[in-house]
Amino acid sequence: MAEPAPRYLLPFDTYRLPHHLTDVLVVGTGVAGYSAALEAAERGQRVMVMAKGDPKESNTAWAQGGVAAVLDSDGDSPALHASDTIAVGQGLCDETLVGEIAGEARDRIDALVALGAQFDEEGADSGNGTGRAARGLEAGHSRPRVLHARGDATGAEIRDALAAAVTAHPRVVHWGDAYLVDLLTDPDGRCRGALVRSRGHLRAIWAGAVVLCTGGYGQVYRETSNFAGATGDGVAAAFRAGAALQDLEFVQFHPTTLYLAGVPRLLITEAVRGEGAWIVDDTGERFLLGEDERAELAPRDVISRAIMRHLERPEITGVFLDLKHLDADHMVRRFPGVVGSCRNHGLDIARDRIPIRPAAHYTIGGVRTDHQGATALPGLYAAGEVSATGLHGANRLASNSLLEGLVMGRRAGEAAAGHASQWTVSPVGLRSEGTGSGPGTMDADDLRASLKAIMWREAGIQRNGGNLTGALGAVGAWEGFARRVSHEDTARLTLLNMLCVARLLTASALQREESRGTHFRRDFPERDDDAWRVRIIQRRGADPVLERVGEPEPVGGTTAGGGA
Repeated sequence: MAEPAPRYLLPFDTYRLPHHLTDVLVVGTGVAGYSAALEAAERGQRVMVMAKGDPKESNTAWAQGGVAAVLDSDGDSPALHASDTIAVGQGLCDETLVGEIAGEARDRIDALVALGAQFDEEGADSGNGTGRAARGLEAGHSRPRVLHARGDATGAEIRDALAAAVTAHPRVVHWGDAYLVDLLTDPDGRCRGALVRSRGHLRAIWAGAVVLCTGGYGQVYRETSNFAGATGDGVAAAFRAGAALQDLEFVQFHPTTLYLAGVPRLLITEAVRGEGAWIVDDTGERFLLGEDERAELAPRDVISRAIMRHLERPEITGVFLDLKHLDADHMVRRFPGVVGSCRNHGLDIARDRIPIRPAAHYTIGGVRTDHQGATALPGLYAAGEVSATGLHGANRLASNSLLEGLVMGRRAGEAAAGHASQWTVSPVGLRSEGTGSGPGTMDADDLRASLKAIMWREAGIQRNGGNLTGALGAVGAWEGFARRVSHEDTARLTLLNMLCVARLLTASALQREESRGTHFRRDFPERDDDAWRVRIIQRRGADPVLERVGEPEPVGGTTAGGGA
């Protein structure tokens, strides 16, 4: 039996807390959150959109690469897009959902354009646009189908269009600086709202339905391209509330982030490699040519592992992205954000190699949902990176994440609106003693740094059983200690969430004794479909359950809810 986790982190009595009522509560302001909010509001529901900090800050806003979508039949099709997704997912995709999302892509792009989003057009370099969206080719795609906006600011363009529509909607209320502490559930196990800390005070938000769109958990790693808020808060809160989690071990590492001492790890989109950039070592060798016939266009996990193996050689001191052989003016127009950031740090792409290292980028696992975003808890929905829908399988096809947020955010908003319409929103009497009442002091900054370091070292790009076992013991001990001491401030609450997610991720990685997609075990380097074509499902207070893909019953237990 798994170690029991606390149900609630803080002591509270809902009858003593200030409260707010809404039909649908959306937690998160990325592409999935805004899509869900807009859909629920359009269906007549009162919607509250909550962000734990600045609503403009999310992984969506940082997404450079683009959004994958087939807009016409010019040598491409949704079926081909689905086939590419399934191939990259290495046996763990929900193939039905993959087909549905690929088929809905054009509708979602058309809806964005109707909201004012502008995608780059062919001929944009010369200023003579054709009116036809430009399509880029990225690793894993068999056809050019990746749309971009503002060169390398696609996520920000999509976010801005959705945010403007949501902000202008009369049935939507925005609430910034509101930290999700826990989800509130009634005695029947139905999600009824959320416990929130805002401006130092606890509040209860009662809702007919809750949609989690809180993003992933890349910040549990020392090296990550994620914004600071990607700390797994929604995943941990859903776990404490009783929702099922799925496949947390699958974390995608991006091979090219700017690697300079004292500088945040800036993502350098793989579209740069799609335009012809090379990955070289300090001798100038394109060492990927000896690793994979696709070289710089190989899947991200292949490139990331190749870089880390190459850096283990004592004579190699660094790995770089080389653009010097490309047309500098074209690259400036195509990737203004990347070029500008490099320039800010004294790097000229026409003259200098850009130092890079892999970093945690996208978390494939998360809260388990069905095809409409419903979780195992009635009234709780999830969409975007916080969720595990089965779209990505064991490895995400490039530029499918924004598409998933658009499609599944809309679906979750629709389903949440339907659920909320069946209930009268009212407060529920709930009380918790919380945790953290024991003696002792904790240096949260030091513990956070230790957690991120051990996760990068032992549960990162390359793993093995011995190191995972050691990491699991250390993280479990740290989590037990952190629970016992006071954690009233949000920084410590965040640390508890990170420790919880890191423990569950490490346990899942230890259990999966094979290598598949983004999960690589040195001691089990081969993919094993006979034993491990399964999803690992975790719930609070229960042993993990293995569910074989494509079979109606899981291996060794009962389905842990949620569908997919």
